[in-house]
Amino acid sequence: MIQRRLDWSRAFRVPGGNITGLSNIGPELVGKQLELLKEVVPTISRVAALGNPANPGTAPQLQEAKAAAQALGLQLHAVEARGPSELDRAFAAMTSARAEAVLILVDPMLVRHSETIAHLAIKSRLPAVSGTTRHAQAGQLLAYSASRVDVYRRAAAYVDKILKGAKPADLPVEQPTKFELVINLKTAKALGLTIPQTLLVRADQVIE
Repeated sequence: MIQRRLDWSRAFRVPGGNITGLSNIGPELVGKQLELLKEVVPTISRVAALGNPANPGTAPQLQEAKAAAQALGLQLHAVEARGPSELDRAFAAMTSARAEAVLILVDPMLVRHSETIAHLAIKSRLPAVSGTTRHAQAGQLLAYSASRVDVYRRAAAYVDKILKGAKPADLPVEQPTKFELVINLKTAKALGLTIPQTLLVRADQVIE
């Protein structure tokens, strides 16, 4: 799956319609995000999944989330928000559904309004996990995603190959190989949660 905001598909288009590049996200990461959430709050049973239905990448993430939730013994409640004006309503819907935590699906609009989402999650007493580190840096509890630094480094190698004559059609689209976990301890404290030491030692970044 190619993440649109990287724009590699545009950069490497050729007359035959072939593209190459690197993936920055994958729906399969959603399962790991839910596992981490349950590791922090083992007692949760109902999780809301916040996504933007206008984004075609939301559906595969939600499908993966449903499968992962079932495997973890969680009930998943999908909640939609197409724009920032719908975020208050979305969190009200989570409260009505008695959600105990929230999974933030990867979406540019949701990333842009990560601070608002973090505020609403804390206000609603909902531990939040996402697939974008910016969410955790903005105040959400956890983030688990592909390492952006590693993706950019590998992208530079792709550019070098093409400038040296390699055909984009001959270069495979690569999936991420390195991932990063960000934990916001300030938010954990605000929610009255204790992050297990076993999780803290695995974190790439701990925000205090």
